[in-house]
Amino acid sequence: MTSVRKRRIRALSDQLAGERDQWIARNAFYYEEDERYTRFVVPPGRRILDLGCGNGRLLAALQPSVGVGVDFSPAMVEEARRRHPDLEFRLGDVEDSSVLEDIGGPFDVVILSDTIGSLDDVQATLASLHSLCTPETRILISYYNRLWAPVLRVGRWTGQQMPSTEQNWLSRRDIAHILRLADFDVVRVDSRQLLPKRAAGFGRAVNRFVATLPGMSALALRSYVVARSAVRRAAGPRSVSVVIPARNEEGNIFAAVERIPRMADDQEIVFVEGHSTDETAAMIERVIDKYPELDIKLVRQPGVGKADAVRAGFDVARGDLLMILDADLTTPPEDLPKFYDAIVSGKGELVMGSRLVYPLEEDAMRALNTAGNKLFSLLFSWMLHQRITDTLCGTKVLTQETYARIEQGRQYFGDFDPFGDFDLIFGAAKQNLKIVEIPVRYRARTYGTTQISRFRHGLLLARMTGVAYRRLKAL
Repeated sequence: MTSVRKRRIRALSDQLAGERDQWIARNAFYYEEDERYTRFVVPPGRRILDLGCGNGRLLAALQPSVGVGVDFSPAMVEEARRRHPDLEFRLGDVEDSSVLEDIGGPFDVVILSDTIGSLDDVQATLASLHSLCTPETRILISYYNRLWAPVLRVGRWTGQQMPSTEQNWLSRRDIAHILRLADFDVVRVDSRQLLPKRAAGFGRAVNRFVATLPGMSALALRSYVVARSAVRRAAGPRSVSVVIPARNEEGNIFAAVERIPRMADDQEIVFVEGHSTDETAAMIERVIDKYPELDIKLVRQPGVGKADAVRAGFDVARGDLLMILDADLTTPPEDLPKFYDAIVSGKGELVMGSRLVYPLEEDAMRALNTAGNKLFSLLFSWMLHQRITDTLCGTKVLTQETYARIEQGRQYFGDFDPFGDFDLIFGAAKQNLKIVEIPVRYRARTYGTTQISRFRHGLLLARMTGVAYRRLKAL
């Protein structure tokens, strides 16, 4: 049964349906900023379900390949159908399970923009969304910061904001908590718009560079929470490709092959040789001859840099699961099954090693490198909205499908990363993928010398930080 409160909300929505654009025009900058960030989270061409769609403005702005909107206001649905005949709009209460069952799906993105304010049972409604999800589906909830309640109340009194009736006031932490109770895995929690007015041109700069600072974001008007279903899990990968970039690592080739555990019935090792000045290539050919029962490939790197080597290896890898293992073996190959299990169990979509959780082996990493890595990890955790303790651990694991999504969105950042680590990390963050770290014991080299320069590569790391800030934070 529909509550009295919801009947009041629906009656007011019917009353205001024809005036909606006037209110949007009155607060155009706020809606532009909200739409800008939503488009960042939701790229065009997705299958989108908008629950509580109003007149369909936001759904149309996202340029979906398939767009379905649901609203419980007959007047709003009629307005949406009139404005956007290319999209599908349905009349119904999203808290009615039969309404969701009739929609079909699945969808790439399910949006609830301000909708949770009118729900009677937020947890139950969110729990009912799993049937519309695949493992790749993302739920996006946007809502007002409860700290702004007095300001918004004044705005309604002065006629600056559209009238409203009793709403749920949920903080972003409340929303994230309820999502977890409903068996969703929270991927991103963010806030935007410290200044929802143009303010003679200063509003945009304040929202980009001030509202995103640590501490300031908690004061911003708009909260965004992105989550994925913890119920819908993909089937475990059937095969594994271990990609090993190798340059001047002849003394580690046999050890790498002999120490990599068997994780799948169908498993291959792909060495990508990077113009070595020692006998690395010859050693790879010898190990191929010695272990004919193992599927070992040798790829000659076409360009330079680890990023180029990883991409070359991924291009020929046939496994469902792609693993990167550094040929220096400072991250033990024996730890790879932990990464395999994290992917198969659905705990993460990009699984990375972290060398900075356990104590480091003596001489494994110089003190200045350790301090720099920890500093950059703090910065990246802030910018990516996920916990990152080690950005440069070479061991990273993801599925072919995940890599394809990252590769498809690479043009957003450009070709900026000679390491390859940040290409994957930034791409995963942009795609709202779940990043999980596996603590590993970082060992000192037993052969060769490090190819990392503290100062030259430190400057490159600083440049990477700037790229991440501009493209992922200061939007």
